[in-house]
Amino acid sequence: MARTVARVIVDALSDLGVRQVFGVVGDALNPLTDALRTTEGLEWVGCRHEEAAAFAASAQAQLGGPLGVCMGTVGPGSVHLLNGLYDAAKSHAPVLAIAGQVPLAELGSDYFQEVDNDALFRDVAVFRATLTSPEQLPQMLETAVRTALGRKGVAVLTVPGDLGEREVPDGRPARFGLSRAVSRPEEPAVQRAAELLDRSERLTLLVGAGARAARTDVLALADRLAAPMVLTLKAKESFEDDTNDFQVGQTGLIGNPAAAAALKDADTLLLLGTDFPYRDWYPTDRTVIQVDTDATHIGRRVPVDVALVGDTGATVRDLLDHLGHPPAGADRADGARDRSHLTKARERFEQWRTGQARLADPAHDTGLVGRVRSALDNRTHDVRPEALAALVDRVAAEDAVFTSDTGMATVWLSRFVQMRGRRALIGSYNLGSMANAMPQALGAQCLDRDRQVVAFCGDGGLSMLLGDLMTLKTYRLPVKLVVFDNRRLGMVKLEQEQAGLPEFGTVLDNPDFAAVADAMGITGIRVTDPADLEDAVRRAFGTPGPVLLDVLTNPDEIAVPAKPTVEQGWGFAVAKVKEVLRSHTDTRESGH
Repeated sequence: MARTVARVIVDALSDLGVRQVFGVVGDALNPLTDALRTTEGLEWVGCRHEEAAAFAASAQAQLGGPLGVCMGTVGPGSVHLLNGLYDAAKSHAPVLAIAGQVPLAELGSDYFQEVDNDALFRDVAVFRATLTSPEQLPQMLETAVRTALGRKGVAVLTVPGDLGEREVPDGRPARFGLSRAVSRPEEPAVQRAAELLDRSERLTLLVGAGARAARTDVLALADRLAAPMVLTLKAKESFEDDTNDFQVGQTGLIGNPAAAAALKDADTLLLLGTDFPYRDWYPTDRTVIQVDTDATHIGRRVPVDVALVGDTGATVRDLLDHLGHPPAGADRADGARDRSHLTKARERFEQWRTGQARLADPAHDTGLVGRVRSALDNRTHDVRPEALAALVDRVAAEDAVFTSDTGMATVWLSRFVQMRGRRALIGSYNLGSMANAMPQALGAQCLDRDRQVVAFCGDGGLSMLLGDLMTLKTYRLPVKLVVFDNRRLGMVKLEQEQAGLPEFGTVLDNPDFAAVADAMGITGIRVTDPADLEDAVRRAFGTPGPVLLDVLTNPDEIAVPAKPTVEQGWGFAVAKVKEVLRSHTDTRESGH
């Protein structure tokens, strides 16, 4: 029996194991959405904005769904996909975007809503093509999907509006025949790396997302080398828990002093599955060995002495087989390494964690130190964001999926939420987009409606795509939205003040987000008093269905970087003086 273009595409998605397609309906997509309507086991999730649809599809791909799929109709519908697709591309998430197009005969005529999709998606997509004949299926679709999965990127297939209902002459089903390749570096490079590791006295690992599937092997290597393990944000998942006796948290602006010191004190750095982009945080004049599956990532951030191009797990196992003689200063009697570098790093880390726990104590501001601190930076006695994040960490399920908006919400999650158990973490950690947490949570919850999904939302990010709260309600998705409502674009405020500039343009005139949620049919809970925080958090997580927890947090909270500089401190001081002077001027001019 002959099948239409739309039916061939939808059947192929179903055979791949795709369970949801996200998008906004519209003319050119009508044949496709009608085919979805009649396909058992494949759900159309109608979003309020195509950007949210692309974020949701990307989240599913990052959580191990076979392929994230989103759709946007002609012109603006496809354009709106773009930011979410850029995030998928930067996150190496395999996503297929089906883009609508004007009728085939009108291509190139500047027809109503016509956009050149192949040009539009040139930079973001590893594959892009416009279907111009039914005869191109299923081969063109097979190529699109294989490319997205094989290169871990975005494929865009554009379908003109008058092609969807036309019959495909080739009646065969699409065949994908996919398997994961495991690559290994060359033997001489492994031998050279092992020799350098053997000679090292103080070795530190910098571990990224590319090592997450190799936890057991990486822990064995850290033990063999007596090496502290600095994590990137994306490596929190898999490596951050109390059973990992080597991890010392993260470096960078959201990191901690122990991790920064572990890098600085090392004579050798071993980078495992990371392309950590912040060059200022790498120490200079160290021996560097880098393991990555992508040769183009080697040496992009820091000069590398030995490059090992291959799968992290396979490469680490090869290194373990080649490691032999301990360095000078080791206990030659039993072949053990000197573990003082590791011990020192771990002690620093535990001291930092103890201090952070004090900051996160809801009763912190009632003590002497807390009262003094509050008089300087929290005179209105708002909830401390540290306390909110730490409480969510205690209450959330051990297998929860967390998403976080770019900015201060990610800072508090990175420092106070531990990715123990089967917890997972998704965010816009490469693109750095706003407004990602809620739609990514939407996609994650669709993938498994019984698994707890928690979105750490900034007030700026939430309000940017606020309409898709309705999508949570419509599809009864029990996402818990935790809103850090500091009435600010908090990270921008911090950047301005660090540079010695007074805060400008960052103040947000927010509604009562809990009341907005209630109006949309979602349970809304608002917290303005720190004394009410714990009850509110527990009530939010104990309430069935979607919940929005709107917590008024301190807008002047400062996340001290891992290695603060004199210039940063001076910048904050100057900025605060300017803000006070401006405040006094505004008061006089207003006649108060």
